[in-house]
Amino acid sequence: MTSAQPQPITAAELQRWLNDSAATAPLLVDVREDQELALAPFPGEVVHLPLSRSQEWLGALQQTLLQEQPLVVLCHAGVRSHHFGLWLLEQNWGLEVWNLVGGIDAWSLEVDPSVPRY
Repeated sequence: MTSAQPQPITAAELQRWLNDSAATAPLLVDVREDQELALAPFPGEVVHLPLSRSQEWLGALQQTLLQEQPLVVLCHAGVRSHHFGLWLLEQNWGLEVWNLVGGIDAWSLEVDPSVPRY
């Protein structure tokens, strides 16, 4: 059992990271359900891995995520993504995992109010 935790990142920190052309861009992984994504999409490219449909993507997950770039996982409030991040770290795939603290809701409040809150 590992004690590794996803590294927390705030919405403002993530925005700075995404805007920093000199930094390695993170792979954004959104674990929300389809209807949540439809309500409040993240304003950027994400890998959509809805947790309720993990049987559809679990087999190819390691190949999907191993792209030599850090991962930022997100959900509505940061809880499901935190748990997913913990699970990813337990797989010992050598991933750098960050969790968006407060999720898409924090993004809407702190960075982009055009993203609907739900």
